[in-house]
Amino acid sequence: MSSRFCPLRVQAPSSVTTSFSDLLAAASDGARLLEGDGVLSLAIPLAGRDPMALLSQLEQGERFRFLWDSAPGLCLAASGRCNSLDLSGPRRFELAQRFSAVSLGRLAAPQPCPPLARPRVLLAFSFFDSPLQEGDGVPGVQAVLPRWQLSRQGRHCWLRLQRTLGGDVSARSLAEELWEQAQRLAALPADPSAQQGDAPGPAILRSSAWQEGYRSVVERGLDLVEGGELRKLVLAVRQQLHLAQPLDPLQLLAQLRQRQPGSCRFLWQQASGSALVGASPERLLTVRQGQLRSDALAGTAPVDTDAEQLLHSDKDRREHELVVEAITSVLQEAGLSPRRPRHPRLARHGQLVHLHTPITSPLGDQLPLAIAAALHPTPAVAGLPRRQAMAALRSLEPFERGHYAAPIGWIDSEGDTELRVAIRSGSLQGQRLELTAGAGLVCGSAVERELAEVALKLGVLQQQLDLPCVGHASQP
Repeated sequence: MSSRFCPLRVQAPSSVTTSFSDLLAAASDGARLLEGDGVLSLAIPLAGRDPMALLSQLEQGERFRFLWDSAPGLCLAASGRCNSLDLSGPRRFELAQRFSAVSLGRLAAPQPCPPLARPRVLLAFSFFDSPLQEGDGVPGVQAVLPRWQLSRQGRHCWLRLQRTLGGDVSARSLAEELWEQAQRLAALPADPSAQQGDAPGPAILRSSAWQEGYRSVVERGLDLVEGGELRKLVLAVRQQLHLAQPLDPLQLLAQLRQRQPGSCRFLWQQASGSALVGASPERLLTVRQGQLRSDALAGTAPVDTDAEQLLHSDKDRREHELVVEAITSVLQEAGLSPRRPRHPRLARHGQLVHLHTPITSPLGDQLPLAIAAALHPTPAVAGLPRRQAMAALRSLEPFERGHYAAPIGWIDSEGDTELRVAIRSGSLQGQRLELTAGAGLVCGSAVERELAEVALKLGVLQQQLDLPCVGHASQP
């Protein structure tokens, strides 16, 4: 199966669709190609708008919403489902690749558009391929071909609508729906103030105590590392915050946009359930025009210290090099030719600094999600050897990781792909916010230092979300 997808196409007009007559003509051409049965995908350019600010306007009662905010790169808002897949099991990456190829390959997309406006399948994996107990936790993968897609990069913005033809849905009705939505969005105020991130979030009334439980887990994990059973183990902790009032996840994302400009902000929310929100500094993989890039990111320090010390820390350099070696080895075993700089550099994300090494390679004839399956989880979020580390995480961590530290992102109709690692993230539902953070244990790690690193990450995320604390730490 090719890593490139080929949506059904017709001869497109030489210029971008700017009138309803052009849009209707394209819709009619697409419908003829589909012979009245299949998914028609239409798009129209808009004056530059902020997808984050318009997502709530785009929803209109839809039961799924997504945001991908790597501005000043691509910003993408999506809502509703045209087609979707939920499954668990060891073949989840392979089946997600197949679903993406079939969903995107069978589209009738009759208009020319720039890369930012291509149809995309949205992807959210869980850390483990299946939850411990069936029906408990999130599926191994969720994939969605959205109904609405609003994308912006630079000054260019496009709105896309995708629906299956048949019944009450015709080429004309789809064109009318897209045109009316575009006109409605264009008439809204430029940047609704509610999404600018200026207002502080609600106060934290209570937060769960985690230190003693995590101390015990870290001590047991260090025994495995010092005893030679593991080279590295990344143990996470989950903190529950009870807020004074319910919070819209888009407000959290607006805060993160201001305070984490170097990261990619994301939202994944099914129906009225909990919303996964975060700002990931770590790229599992990016594919652009057949070129792959993966990031090794390990070793952490606060910005207000001498960050250069990271470059000279034996513990952090050793932890970082394990990640670099593991990613390089995985890519070589997949038949790729990875390249990397000789030394890591410092990368700032919000109030934290990390050791960072980019690793690149031509993708060749490999499939993006096959490479993702081989890379996940990297030693930066699990440990080494991988199988033994995964087993240790299952036995030591007293919670389901769910989406934490798992791939999230998209794959488009030309095979370009971006998957981030869902760290610096939390799960929000009503007045309850759960934050998750982890620290890597290697030989030479000290319990108190690992507790301090996790406390730093949790504290920085809480600070970045601008949630004032007025209560006290307690078990909720």
